[in-house]
Amino acid sequence: MLVIIDYGVGNVRSVINAFRYIGSDIQVSCEPQEIRRSEGLILPGVGASGYAMQKLAPLAEVIRQEAQAGKPLLGICVGYQLLFEESYEMGTHRCLGLIAGKVVPIPKTLGLTIPHMGWNYVEIPAGMALLEDMRPGRYFAFAHSFYAEISDSAARVAKTHYGLDLPAAVQKNNIFGCQFHPEKSAADGLKFLKNFAAYCRKGRCPC
Repeated sequence: MLVIIDYGVGNVRSVINAFRYIGSDIQVSCEPQEIRRSEGLILPGVGASGYAMQKLAPLAEVIRQEAQAGKPLLGICVGYQLLFEESYEMGTHRCLGLIAGKVVPIPKTLGLTIPHMGWNYVEIPAGMALLEDMRPGRYFAFAHSFYAEISDSAARVAKTHYGLDLPAAVQKNNIFGCQFHPEKSAADGLKFLKNFAAYCRKGRCPC
């Protein structure tokens, strides 16, 4: 069973529907005991990461413990941004700290439309489990004003380009994240979620 963590930030319905569409056994919960019993965790989110982290605070420690013990964890959009150490959206906020890096605004000096919204090509490096069978790259749906500056040497990073190279997805052992919305990214997004579900069926990562 996979658990989508419902902590009151954004509408998780599209994520639920996508996992159900691909045949995953899904439960939506904010109960620590359900989080511990799950095969894998999905952390969605919409809006500002500081507010999201405040809402997630009661569950933060159990999520850290489970991820650090090898349970697969997938952060989507703001849930992805919460995987890092700090966010600078509407102040400075400590996040889950599972991947070294910080979340910063897309520079307005680039003269681009912010938020960045729409379909962007993602460059896929070798060795990223959830992007297997998608080389050399695919288009995914983005909607964001902030991005992660990743400094973790143990992380693999897929990138997109919007005025500058932006991380689009990350993997650090059993911890995954994507700035794009796989549940809104058609067949390739569903493949991404299928790959996560398959990874979860393998059990905890011995890392």
